[in-house]
Amino acid sequence: MTKRLAWPLVVVCAFCLALGCQGGGTTSSARPERKPEPTRPPQVRNAASSTAAVPESPGSLSDHGPAGVARRGMEAPASLHAPLELSPEEVQRLGIATARVAYHPLRAVHAALGRVSAPPPRMAKVSYPFPARISGVHVNLGDWVERGQPVLTLQSEEVGRARSEYYKAVADLELAKQNFERERRLAGRGVGPRKHFLAAEAALKVAQAGLQAAEKKLLLLGFSETDLRALTDTHQVHPEIMVLAPIRGRVIEHKAVLGMTVDQTSELMTLMDPTVVWVEAEVFERDIPKVRVGQDVVVSVLAYPGQIFRGKVTYVGDTIHPETRTLSVRTEVPNPELKLKHGMFADVRIVLNDHQRVLMVPPEAVLEDNNQKIVFVKTEAGYAVRVVTVGGRQDGMLAITEGLRAGEQVVVSNAYLLKSKLYDQLLKSTGVH
Repeated sequence: MTKRLAWPLVVVCAFCLALGCQGGGTTSSARPERKPEPTRPPQVRNAASSTAAVPESPGSLSDHGPAGVARRGMEAPASLHAPLELSPEEVQRLGIATARVAYHPLRAVHAALGRVSAPPPRMAKVSYPFPARISGVHVNLGDWVERGQPVLTLQSEEVGRARSEYYKAVADLELAKQNFERERRLAGRGVGPRKHFLAAEAALKVAQAGLQAAEKKLLLLGFSETDLRALTDTHQVHPEIMVLAPIRGRVIEHKAVLGMTVDQTSELMTLMDPTVVWVEAEVFERDIPKVRVGQDVVVSVLAYPGQIFRGKVTYVGDTIHPETRTLSVRTEVPNPELKLKHGMFADVRIVLNDHQRVLMVPPEAVLEDNNQKIVFVKTEAGYAVRVVTVGGRQDGMLAITEGLRAGEQVVVSNAYLLKSKLYDQLLKSTGVH
C-alpha cells in the first residue's frame, strides 16, 4: 500500500521540477545576467600631468617653425608673424647686413661639358730643317719668349756651305756689274762689239739670280734680312746659326740638350701663347638648332669654384661624332691671368638669349624652413619673414620668381641668426621649452 502511494508522488514532484526549470529560463532571458566588472588596479594621478598636454618630441628646429606649428594642429600666434624688432646695437652685434633686390637679365643657357685646349694658331714647334748640333740653349721650360728672340744656337755644315755660296754670289755679282759697265761704255763709243755688251748683260742677270738663290737658301736655313745685311758687312764664314722664337709665348715643352745632334724630324721645343684658349664642348644632336656662332659663353672649372670665364662661340662643327651623336662647339676664351690650363675639364653654359629680366639676390639671403625658401626683408617695423620661390642660379646669384619686389632690402649676412630668434619667439608663444 505504501509503495503504491509513493510512486505517484514521485511523478508529481518530477513534473513540478520540470515546470520550475522552464520558468527560470524564461526569467533569465528577460533579464540578462550582469557580469561583474574586472578589478582595476588603483591609479596615482599627477595633478600637473592631468592639466598640461605632453609636448611632442622636439625634433629639428624646423619642426618648431610656422609650418611645424600647423602640422601639430596648433595655431601660431599673431605676434609670431610680426617683424622682428632689433635695436641698432643688436644689428651691429649680430652682424646683420642687407642688400637691395634688383632686376638682372636672366639668360637662358644650354649646359654642356667641355675641355680646355691650346689653340693651334697660338702654338709653334721649334725645329731645324737640316742636320745640325746644338751649341747653345738660351731658354728654359716655362720661360716667356718674344717673337724673334734667340732660343737656340746650332752648328750646321749646311749653314757654312750656304754662307760660302752667298759670299761667292756677292763677288760674282760685283764682277758682273763692273764688266757690264765697261762694255756699256765701249758700246756707247762704238768701239767694242755689241756681242760683248750682250754677253756682259746676260752675265749680270745670271749673277743677280745666283745672289737671289743664295739669299733664299740662307732665309730657308733661318737667317733674317737683318742677318743678310750683316753677312755682307762682316764676310765671316762659320757654321753657326741662331734659332729664333717664331711666336710670342711660353715654353711648354723643352727637349733641347747641349751637344745633341738634330735633323728635320727633331722637335726641340713647343711654344704656346696661353693668353687665349679654346674650350671644346659637345652638344647633343637635338640641341644643335640652339647654338650658333657669336653667342656668349660662360665657362667654369673645378680649380676655381665660383669664378667664371667669358667667351664667344667661334665655331660650330659640321659633322656628328658617330659614337656619341654629339657636335663639337668651340669657344674662344681670353685667359690673361693664365688660370685656364690645357687639358682642364670645364662646365660650359652657352647663353641662348638675354631678353628676360628677373629679381636676383645673393644665395646667402635664402634659408630653408620646412621645405620652403624664406628670406628676411628689412621693413620700417623690423625684419619680416617672406616665403619666396627660387628660380635658377646665374653668376653666383639666385633668381626669385615670387615673394619679393624690386628695391626691397633683404638680409644677406647672418640671416640664420634672425631665424634662430624667430624660433625662440615661436617656442615661447606655444609653451614649448
